[in-house]
Amino acid sequence: MTVTDMTATVVMTVTDIERTSVMRVFVTGASGFIGSAVVPELLSAGHDVLGLARSEASAAAVRARGAEVLRGDLDDLAALRRGAESAEGVVHLANKHDWTDPGESDRAERAAVETLAEALSGSGRPLVLAAGLALPGLGRSGLGRPAEEDDRSDAHGVDSPRGGAENLALGYAEKGVRVVSARFAPTVHGAGDRGFIAIVAEHARRTGRAAYPGTGTNRWPAVHRSDTAVLVRLALEQAPAGSVVHAAAEEGVPVREVVTALARRLHLPTESVPPERLAQELPFVGAFLAADVPASSARTRELLGWRPSGPTLLEDIDAGHYDR
Repeated sequence: MTVTDMTATVVMTVTDIERTSVMRVFVTGASGFIGSAVVPELLSAGHDVLGLARSEASAAAVRARGAEVLRGDLDDLAALRRGAESAEGVVHLANKHDWTDPGESDRAERAAVETLAEALSGSGRPLVLAAGLALPGLGRSGLGRPAEEDDRSDAHGVDSPRGGAENLALGYAEKGVRVVSARFAPTVHGAGDRGFIAIVAEHARRTGRAAYPGTGTNRWPAVHRSDTAVLVRLALEQAPAGSVVHAAAEEGVPVREVVTALARRLHLPTESVPPERLAQELPFVGAFLAADVPASSARTRELLGWRPSGPTLLEDIDAGHYDR
């Protein structure tokens, strides 16, 4: 399918799309928090999985889930190319997430996406890549509404967040790649989550109070890890070239409610902190925590028949997943 207008998301229903047959799928980040849920989801649907692993421990974890292993990392572009060329579909989940050097993470992400997309160019094979719902131009409160799938990010170029990888990848929809951008909520939660919420909880334990920015009315989308895995599989199997899908089961949870739930579990008081001060206390993470980034997944649900059913973010906090 050729995309001629990259300013709008293709809107189709599942009945309009011919379901893709069983595939051999190359997955980067196969042993990570999201990848470790995606791999069994793909295997249970009958797909074969080749997982990228940068260490023997990661390789053992991938094998234990029933997948094959390709040793390498995001800097090993030759390994990424081999993995993509040997597969009938690619799911790109890996990211360095080096918050002390985000520029290096962005550079590596752009190089990896370009390598994977070039390997698939002209084949019509799918490339599902992880993107974010906290990218510039998406869902800011100034829009007056939640971000939608046809909102385009302002992130372009190597110096942009994630190296502008989403816009780079979407350009390959016109080069014979069935590229799909899966924008993940800032919080993909569940047991074992070490992302933003875990960092906020650790900061609360260290400082003796659970801090939220300003009034705390700014909103964060959230999605359970199991629902994310289903969405990735559906996007790989069904989404047309140039699609953007939103992994957001909850449109926007007020940050104050999140922090209050953490405080209750940790037996700590809450405190309102000026956003700029929180950004200093929690470099990088604090700035994101102060953002208002509500996001809708209505079109994604219509397109793919995605029906998230996992626990909510507050339910996972109350279950004790962020106590330690």
